Amino acid sequence: MSTLATHYSANDIETRLLDGIRAAGLDPDQRLSVADLGALDHFHTGGLRASMELMEVATIEPGDNILDLGAGLGGAARMLATETGCHVDCVEMSADYCSGARLLNRLTGLETQIAVHQASALDLPFADATYDVVWMQNVGMNIEDKLALYTTVSRVLKPGGCFAFQEMVTGNGTITGYPLPWASVPEDNSLTSAEDMTRILEQCHLHAELFEDTSGTHLNRTAANATPAKAGALGLSVFVDNLGEKATNARLCLEQGQVRLVRGIFRRR
Repeated sequence: MSTLATHYSANDIETRLLDGIRAAGLDPDQRLSVADLGALDHFHTGGLRASMELMEVATIEPGDNILDLGAGLGGAARMLATETGCHVDCVEMSADYCSGARLLNRLTGLETQIAVHQASALDLPFADATYDVVWMQNVGMNIEDKLALYTTVSRVLKPGGCFAFQEMVTGNGTITGYPLPWASVPEDNSLTSAEDMTRILEQCHLHAELFEDTSGTHLNRTAANATPAKAGALGLSVFVDNLGEKATNARLCLEQGQVRLVRGIFRRR
């Protein structure tokens, strides 16, 4: 998950989510849809639209077993479950995000199709070769040990399985503006270069089927997804502090080429 959000207790985040949903004119006592929550629960670059595009290039099949690493509030998992009919396991380190994800799963009627696990992406409680798809959006940028991360991804993927991800990588210079969605201070920044990322993935028996720079495509979406919502509208500001400042800094970093956004589909050999 991204460090974009501020952490609260489980009760606090559930209250904030329910208050935000009601303020947007939605009734949590009536079943909500993935689209209803899209502005709230996809706190990664490009939002729901980027998740849909990643799903399209991943060519997920009905019946695939999917793992969503760093799932946050589970927005991508609910999209995947709804669009593909697949079972999805969510892994999230934050206890309050796990509580929020379970709440939103219930509100969308997906609690039997999605399981939420509180765990580290570096210490997954799953057997080898369990998943057809491992999904990850804007998560590796928070993890310093990339070799450990991608070794773990490779371990739980079935041979021929798909690792679908989008990630920020280093660009052409030093980042000059903090806080950012993934790092409040420079010491929190764990970005690597695209070249090092692909080298480590290959080292972990993950072979590139698609790897592309989508920075230009998502530049405008970065601001749109992270701009504080207008009064009465559902958005990330329900649970994110300093949202406008983080969004502005992220956009400037992309505009100036200090960071790049990449998207990849890698297959387990």
